[in-house]
Amino acid sequence: MNLTQRLSSKNFFIFNLVLIGVIFGFSLAFLSFSCSTPQSKNVAQAQENPGSQAVIPEDALAMAEGLQEAFRSVADKVLPSVVEIKTVSVQRRQTPNFNGIPWEFFFGPQQGSPDTQEREFRSQGLGSGIIVRQNKDVYYVLTNNHVVDGANEIQVATKEGKEYPAELVGKDSRRDLAVVSFKTSDFFPLAVLGNSDDIRVGDWAIAMGNPLGEQFSFSVTMGIVSAVGRTGGPAGNINDFIQTDAPINQGNSGGPLVNIRGEVIGINTWIASNNGGGSVGLGFAIPINNAKRSIDDFIRSGSVNDGWLGVSLIDADRDMAQALGVDGKRGALASQVFLGSPADKGGIRPGDYITHVDGKEVRGYTQLTQMVGDIRPGERAIFTIIRDGASKDIEVRIEARTDDVAADNKKLWPGLVVISLTDAVRSSLQLDKNAQGLFVANVVSEAPAAVIGLQRGDRITAVNDTPVKDLASFYKVLREKTDKELWFTFIRGDTTLESLKFKR
Repeated sequence: MNLTQRLSSKNFFIFNLVLIGVIFGFSLAFLSFSCSTPQSKNVAQAQENPGSQAVIPEDALAMAEGLQEAFRSVADKVLPSVVEIKTVSVQRRQTPNFNGIPWEFFFGPQQGSPDTQEREFRSQGLGSGIIVRQNKDVYYVLTNNHVVDGANEIQVATKEGKEYPAELVGKDSRRDLAVVSFKTSDFFPLAVLGNSDDIRVGDWAIAMGNPLGEQFSFSVTMGIVSAVGRTGGPAGNINDFIQTDAPINQGNSGGPLVNIRGEVIGINTWIASNNGGGSVGLGFAIPINNAKRSIDDFIRSGSVNDGWLGVSLIDADRDMAQALGVDGKRGALASQVFLGSPADKGGIRPGDYITHVDGKEVRGYTQLTQMVGDIRPGERAIFTIIRDGASKDIEVRIEARTDDVAADNKKLWPGLVVISLTDAVRSSLQLDKNAQGLFVANVVSEAPAAVIGLQRGDRITAVNDTPVKDLASFYKVLREKTDKELWFTFIRGDTTLESLKFKR
């Protein structure tokens, strides 16, 4: 076979191979088309046949769309009044001035060289606020004290992206409230402040603010009011918080909590969390009624002029309440009274259980502190107390509270807190089951009880030589037999002692 014949034979072989491949590929395509065509037809039929899917009832859809429109309206109404608050805190510290010599890093600069140099450290903060007042070109923003506390620079940013320099108008650490102001000729709507006394558990709650930084600014979250009258927030506060499950995170502080009408019912303040600060559905807001008077006081004078009663309050536990005959009753126990205070002048005594102020029920000592603080100095209030099992009204003229007068322990009478020796207390203190007396749980430094020698852990058996065996008898003797002087008979360890005498 010559070369031409061999090439022809080879080309014929390749041609046949290609022809077989084409026929095989066409067959596969045909089979694939045949298999897929019925499936596509079924899908098309299912999409074209509305009877094969569940139908949403028109009335339910209308209700859902109505609620959706309500949330949209609330956001449109309130967000223009929400602001982002940016702060800068500047601290100047003395730092070592190293000269690059290795041993200076471990042992400090060499003698004779400058020891230190002053450096500036700047830390940034972010929070939220709500515009609540306007005076010509000045707008006033309500926020939390902890958002602006210690700030050297404050900036207010609006939803439109504009920023304005702001200044602190006033603050109150006890309520964790503050007001800042900024100037502009631009128009911003004022938030509508609602009535937080009207809210109920189960009401809609909508939180607005700037969680977790600028990336998520002007967010809106929704939930319900989970509880009211909550206490136990940041140390030193006197608020009875609104609890909500509307997601609140760091950066939301100072932003508004609003109702379904777009009215501000609270100021978002803190969260309870076990995951390092993330929202777990336990957010807390200061009731807006707690802030209304503060706003005007801040603008008028830069501070809040709190009322002062002059008592040391505690919540009575079950054992204490039973011992005093107030079990099942809401209120707060005046365990001690400042000598010369409004309470002392009005006739409130240690051991009185305060249940109402001007007819309004007291739910606990935190709420009572807030209620008294809201009474303006010079005004009179009626305090309903329970003493020796009987209810009694006492009129008190409230005075102005100052840090100095509230911290004057020398006038705190009698200057100690005692508890009954129940079986549980004896067991926890590892005392004999027949141990007697009232256990001294706390003695206030510089107060009369401390001056005459009482210590925590002592057990009081008599006051002014009158035996006392329970809380009721202890407070009764304090009221009736200590107007001129006070002393105690007590047990310390295994020894019975008598204290010095305190003359009033």
